[in-house]
Amino acid sequence: MGKVLEHKHLIIRAELNNPPTCTDTIENWMRVLVDTIGMKILMGPYSVYSEMAGNKGLTAVTIIETSHIAIHVWDEVHPALMQMDVYTCSALDINDVFNAIQMFDPAKTEYKFIDREQTLLLRDKGML
Repeated sequence: MGKVLEHKHLIIRAELNNPPTCTDTIENWMRVLVDTIGMKILMGPYSVYSEMAGNKGLTAVTIIETSHIAIHVWDEVHPALMQMDVYTCSALDINDVFNAIQMFDPAKTEYKFIDREQTLLLRDKGML
């Protein structure tokens, strides 16, 4: 019998005092995060820095064995704005993700943690 699928989805909105601005930095950070949450990389991480006015900042994605991780950071505003999406068909300890974003010095973090197995069941939400 194969692995039991769990369909967990963590959505984070954080205001950052020390946002990532370097593609190498965010790609290394994503590799460490994937390892920390016990997942396996299938593709990536891939990242790009956008210079477009009003949308200036980093975007990065990693395809993991059980779905994906995506992060968008807008650094023209202060504090910078980060939107992050971690979707996995496996178990997920959300505290591992919260601990990982500490290196960006979040001023405010809001999140929703959804179980997508049968419906869109809100398992947890809050502000850190």
